[in-house]
Amino acid sequence: MRTKVLRIGIISKQEYINRTIAIAKGEYKPKKDEPKVWFESIKSMAQVLSNENQELLKLIAKYKPCSITELERISHRKKANLSRTLKTLEKYNIVDLPKTSKGTITPKVRATDFKVQFGLHYSHVGEKELQSAF
Repeated sequence: MRTKVLRIGIISKQEYINRTIAIAKGEYKPKKDEPKVWFESIKSMAQVLSNENQELLKLIAKYKPCSITELERISHRKKANLSRTLKTLEKYNIVDLPKTSKGTITPKVRATDFKVQFGLHYSHVGEKELQSAF
């Protein structure tokens, strides 16, 4: 299995808004190694990357199911539950859900490993912008 690392950041909603505005104004340019996916809390990240969802990702990576129906059989999870979970994982760029020409959805794992960055003073807006936020 090829390793694909997804960088995750955890910052408050307000810090995320400040960061986004600074980027839009051209006051801040994100560095190449900065997180691409953001969560508001460790708790929300833990819900998305729960043990159950990690196991699901392992199954997708190992068996490469051709459809959600096939994944349902492999995972022993109900299709409705799988669909909700996969859409959430897609929202955070952890999986892709491309449709085939026949209209079936083929789940693909985008990220197998996660690098999480956070801290009490963690923010990617510049020092000047950070000080003005307080």
